[in-house]
Amino acid sequence: MPRSSRTHRRSLLALGALTPLVVGLATVPASANPAGTGLVISEVYGAGGNSGAVYNADFVELYNPTSEPISLAGTSVHYRSAAGGSGGSPYALSGSVPAGEHFLVRMSAEGTNGQALPTPDAVATPSFNLAAAGGQVYLLDGTTPVTTSGDLAGNPAVVDMVGASGATSFETAPTGAGSATLSLNRAATGADTDDNSADFSTAAPSPSVGGTTEPPGEAGELTIAEIQGTDAATSPYVGQQVTTQGVVTAAYPTGGYNGFYIQTAGTGGATDATPGASDAIFVYGSEAVGQVQIGQYVEVSGTVTEFSGTTEITQPTVTDLGAAPAPVTPATIAYPTTEAAREAREGELLAPTNEFTVTNNYSTNQYGEIGLATGSEQLWQPTDRADAQDTAAIQAIVADNAARAVTLDDGASWNYLTTYENTPMPWLTQDNPVRVGSAATLQAPVILEYRNNLWKFQPRSQVTDDGRSVATFSDTRSANLAPRDVGGDLKLGTMNVLNYFDTTGEDWVAAGGSCTYYVDRADDPVTTNNCTGGATGSGPRGAAESSGGTDLTAPDADLERQRTKIVKAINTMDADIVSLEEIENSVALGETDRDVALRSLVDALNAAAGSERWAYVPSPPADQLPPVAEQDVIRTAFIYNPNTVETVGDSRVLVGSAAFSNAREPLAQAFKRVGALDADAIAVIVNHFKSKGSGVDDGTGQGNANPDRIAQARDLAAFAEQFGKDRGTDRIFLAGDFNSYSKEDPIQVLEGAGYTKLTSDQPGDVSYQFGGLGGSLDHILASPAALDSVTGMDMWSINAEESVAFEYSRYNYNARLLYQDNVFRASDHNPEVVGIDAPFSTTTSLTAVPDEIRFKKETTTLTATVSGGTGTVTFYVDGRRVGTAPVVDGTAELTAGPYRSTGTYTVRAVYSGDEDYTGSEDTATFEVYKGKPR
Repeated sequence: MPRSSRTHRRSLLALGALTPLVVGLATVPASANPAGTGLVISEVYGAGGNSGAVYNADFVELYNPTSEPISLAGTSVHYRSAAGGSGGSPYALSGSVPAGEHFLVRMSAEGTNGQALPTPDAVATPSFNLAAAGGQVYLLDGTTPVTTSGDLAGNPAVVDMVGASGATSFETAPTGAGSATLSLNRAATGADTDDNSADFSTAAPSPSVGGTTEPPGEAGELTIAEIQGTDAATSPYVGQQVTTQGVVTAAYPTGGYNGFYIQTAGTGGATDATPGASDAIFVYGSEAVGQVQIGQYVEVSGTVTEFSGTTEITQPTVTDLGAAPAPVTPATIAYPTTEAAREAREGELLAPTNEFTVTNNYSTNQYGEIGLATGSEQLWQPTDRADAQDTAAIQAIVADNAARAVTLDDGASWNYLTTYENTPMPWLTQDNPVRVGSAATLQAPVILEYRNNLWKFQPRSQVTDDGRSVATFSDTRSANLAPRDVGGDLKLGTMNVLNYFDTTGEDWVAAGGSCTYYVDRADDPVTTNNCTGGATGSGPRGAAESSGGTDLTAPDADLERQRTKIVKAINTMDADIVSLEEIENSVALGETDRDVALRSLVDALNAAAGSERWAYVPSPPADQLPPVAEQDVIRTAFIYNPNTVETVGDSRVLVGSAAFSNAREPLAQAFKRVGALDADAIAVIVNHFKSKGSGVDDGTGQGNANPDRIAQARDLAAFAEQFGKDRGTDRIFLAGDFNSYSKEDPIQVLEGAGYTKLTSDQPGDVSYQFGGLGGSLDHILASPAALDSVTGMDMWSINAEESVAFEYSRYNYNARLLYQDNVFRASDHNPEVVGIDAPFSTTTSLTAVPDEIRFKKETTTLTATVSGGTGTVTFYVDGRRVGTAPVVDGTAELTAGPYRSTGTYTVRAVYSGDEDYTGSEDTATFEVYKGKPR
C-alpha cells in the first residue's frame, strides 16, 4: 500500500501494521515525577485528517508544569506503532517551553478533513503518521529510538512517554484508545505518576501553543538547482530559509497535495541547463497554492525540508513577479533509468519520448495510480522467466523492472474507496478499462516526482475524469472477446472461479453461522470477510448475499453478479472439458452432497446456454475422500460437454498424502470422445497447490511454502502415473492453479517427471498479475503421449489484466459504477484452453442377412455395425466396390444382389470414419444357389 502523502492514506493502516522491531533489551525501573518538576507529554491526537476528524493533522502537545522555562535542545519526539513498528527517525526539537505553557508539535501532514490546527510551535520533518488509537509516543533525551517493550517508566533515555491501548510499551499500564473525535489527555496539572492508565484519559482534542522556537538559518537567495543540490538525494539547505524564483508548472489546490511546482524560467527542452541538479521544486502550502496559477512567474521564500524523499519548500510566502523572462519547456528525453538520473530531474516538466505499457492497475480504483513500464512489454515476475537458482538472470530481470517502472498518478492523494468513495474515481470507466498490457500514450507533459516511495508521472493538475487529456490507453479487450482458435477436435480448459460459493454469507448466518463482511459505500455487504463454524471451522468465502434475484442492479445481488460473469466466461470458452478451482466444497459446509454448489453452477450454465450443454463429474464416494475435517472449504472439480465427451471410470482424489495437508488434493478423471473406445481415454488431473501467502520462506525468492509445493508436485506425479495405469492410458494432462511461476521448483519437478508445460500461442500471455509483475501460476502440462495430440494453446486474457474495480466484489464501492455483465474480471486468474486431437478408435462388424440367396432372384442386406462415429461405410463384394452407406445410429446398410453366378461371395465393409480417423473394416460371406436352399 502506498504510504501517506499530504493527506492521510494511512487511515487504512491499522495500529500495529508497521514492521515490528526486534525486542531484546532489558526493562529499566521507573522513576516518576509526581511533583511536576519536568516536561511531560500532555496530549496525543492521531486521527488528524481522517474521515470525521476534529483536526486536519496529528499532533503531540508538550507541557511545562514548572515555574521556569525548559529548553528543548537535545530532545526529540519519537513514534512507534502499538505493535512496536518504527514510525521513522525521531524528530529533533529546538526552542523552549515557557513556564506553565504548552508546546504544539504537528506530527503529520495536513489532511482535508477537520479544522486547521492552531499555528504549531514545530512541524515534524519528515512528518509522522500516527495511528488513530494512539500507538506509542516518546519524548526522548537525544535522538536514538527506543526499541524496548513493556514498562518503560524510568528508562533514562525516556523523558516521558505514553502507550495507548494495546501498545507493547507504556508506563506501568497503557491508557485508552483515541479516535477521530478523542485524543489522549493528561490531567491539566501535568501530574505524572508514571502510570499511563492513571495519568491519561480520552477527551475532545484541545491543542495549545505557547512555546518559543529558534528561527531557521538564513541561506538567502538561491537558484532552484542550488537548493536541490548536485548529485544529491537531499538538499544541502534542509532546515534553512531560502528565496528562489520559478514558473509554476503544476498546481494542486484540490486533491490533498496542497502545493505546486515551480521550475527555473528558460529551462527544459533538449538541453539540461544544470546537469546533475534539478531545476524544479515542490512548494508546500495549502494557502499558497490558492495564490498561484500554472504559467505564473513567482518568487517563493520558505524553509527547505525533505518529505519522504522529496525536496520541498514549506511555510512559503509567494510574490507574483509578472511575466517570466523565458518559458519552461518540457524536457524531451527518455525516462531516466537510474535513481541518480531521476533525482537530477526531480520535479521537472517532462515530455518523455518512450513508448509505455500499463503494468499495474491494482490501486487505480483506490488511489488513481497506474503503473507503467517503458517499452512494449509489462514488467515480469523474475521466476516466471528464469530459474530461481540462476542469480544473474534473476537480478537482470529485477534490474530491468527497476529501470523501466514509473507510476502515472492522478494529481491527488484521495482514497476513492474510503473518504472519497462518493466522488467518481479518475481514469476508469466502462469504456476505459486501462488494462495491463495496454499501450499508454501521454497526451500532455507530466511532472517527474518521488512520492509514496515511488517515482511518478504527475499530471499538472488533479485528474477528475477519464484523464484522456493526460493519457490514453489502447483497447485490448476487443481482441479477447473469445479465446483464440486452438484447433483439435476436443478442447480442454481450466479456470479459477474466484471462491464461487452457492452458500452466501447471508445463507450461513440464517443457518446459525457467523460472518463479517466487506461492505460497499452504502455499508451493504458485498463479499464475506470471515465466516466461522461448519465441519472444518470455516464458512463460505464468496458472495455476501443473493437476495436480489436476477436483478443485477439490486444492492444484495452479489452472487448473481458473480455467477453471471463466470457463466458467460465458461460458456464463451466453449471447451469440452473444463477443470475448476476455488469452487465451494459443499460437504465442508454441512451438506451431505459434496457437489451441491457444482451442480448449481452447471444448472446456471445450461440455463444460459439454452440446452444440456454441460454435465459435472460426480465426486468420489465419501469413503474414497479425506475426512471432512481435513478438507478445505474450496475444492477442484470438472465439468464437461456430454454431447462430445464421455467419462471413463469414476473420478479419484489423492488420499493419504501428507504433502497436501495444507492444500486441495488433486482430482483425476478420464474422458473419451463420445463413441470412442475406453482405450482412447485421456486423463486429466486438476490441481490447486498451496498458496504463497503463508508457510516457510526457503529464501529462494519463490514465495512462502515453496518446499510444500515441491512435495505436492512429487506426490502429484506419482498419483498421475498410477491413475494413468489404472485407466489404461499414458495420455495425461495436469491442469489448474499450481501457485508456482513457470520456472519455479514445483514446475521443474513435474517437468523432471516427463511433463511439458504448454505455452500460449501468443507470446507474453500470463495467467496472473501481482505487484505490477506478470507471470503464470496456472498451467496445463502434458505427458509425452498427450503432448503429441496438442494442436494449440491460449491463455484467455479476460481477468488478470483487468482492474479489480470491474469485479463483482467491488460493486458500488465508488460512485462510478463499473460492473458489467460480461466476461471481463470474472476472476483474478486467466482461463486457459488447449486444443487436442483426441484418439477415436472404432470396431466394425459385418453381416449378410440372409446369408443364402437364390440365383437371379433374391438379395441380401449387408449390415455394418460401427462402435461409434458418424462417417461412411464402403461395401465391396469379391473385391468390387458395390456402394456406400452412412452410419446412422451405429449401423450402415446396403442391399446386394441379385446375382447371376452361383457360389460363395466374400463381402468387405470398410468404415472410413470422420476426418480424423483412418478407418476399420470387417468381412463376411453369403451363398448364391440354384434350386433348393442347402
